Amino acid sequence: MNSSLKVDFVQMQYKLRTYVEKGRLAIDDETKDEPLMNQKPEASRIKPLKKISAFEGSFIAVDCSTRTLKRANNWGIYLMRSSYVIVKERMVDWGFDERIFTAIGDGYSRSNYLKGTRMELESQMALNVLQNRIDLYYDHQKDRNCHDHTADRAVYLLLDGSGVFGGERRFRVSLYDKCQKLNIRLLAISKNSPTLRDEKGRDFMATAQALSHNDIWFYHPVECADKKNGLYGDITLIKLCSDSPYVFRCDVMDYLTKQDIGEVLSPLTSVSEDPRCVGYPISLFLAHEFSAPSDSMLLNYHDQVEEKLNEAGLLEILRTEERSCNFADELHGVRHPFEREIWDAQY
Repeated sequence: MNSSLKVDFVQMQYKLRTYVEKGRLAIDDETKDEPLMNQKPEASRIKPLKKISAFEGSFIAVDCSTRTLKRANNWGIYLMRSSYVIVKERMVDWGFDERIFTAIGDGYSRSNYLKGTRMELESQMALNVLQNRIDLYYDHQKDRNCHDHTADRAVYLLLDGSGVFGGERRFRVSLYDKCQKLNIRLLAISKNSPTLRDEKGRDFMATAQALSHNDIWFYHPVECADKKNGLYGDITLIKLCSDSPYVFRCDVMDYLTKQDIGEVLSPLTSVSEDPRCVGYPISLFLAHEFSAPSDSMLLNYHDQVEEKLNEAGLLEILRTEERSCNFADELHGVRHPFEREIWDAQY
């Protein structure tokens, strides 16, 4: 067992002992989500993307999954697995790290805590890759010394989510600063963006797609970067594959907007035609896949959690609370919470 997990288990015992002995403490956990953005799409902002079949640069992506090991109405114990993927032409390098986190509170406050934890883990994973792995993907000594990439050998870092940095439930500003210093093309690509709405309150991405007459295209900008409010990139829409019906939000960091946006985004088309990912960049797809632990691994961690709780004399009283919360699962024959959850949809 690695040292981080040992610390996690100690924190788990401490938090749940405090909960058992003192109950829930009232905590102000006001949400700080992005504000709604209502505006009318403009067809003039839609431009075609150049299709690129082969690209010599590298695509780094990070993601983090959350799976429930044990839960009750007022607490939960979760396995979080952060992963990275580096795709360079046909070569794929990847790795992951696992942590166990304990959250006290109702489902809403726990989801906010877990979202913030995921953003922190993804930021740290990306910084670790830039520190320890990135030199493997510079082709020439000149690149390693000064990070002066040509466009056809650029290094991309793709984040899963919106381009908000600084504060709770946001990516680290230090990650943004690192990418700017190294001339990394930092993009944040969201699977879904419910805060973007047109002037009638409908889904902005769907409305904009109806205005486009191109197979692959980008819409720029939906909204310009506003660092005072944490938005570090211009909000853009992208459609990367002609055979895919899907459009994604892509926040282009403000230091990249001085370049031609089409040239910055075009290389994404070279890694977005894999049939598994339906127009989504393959590096982000693989990072998502590799962040998913197997059922056997989840069972192993579940047993370790119960062993540690039993050692602390907490297992039986916490099991009683679990039964109070999870009767519906029992009716459906579900023995463990992770057997029927879809975290990406919930949080």
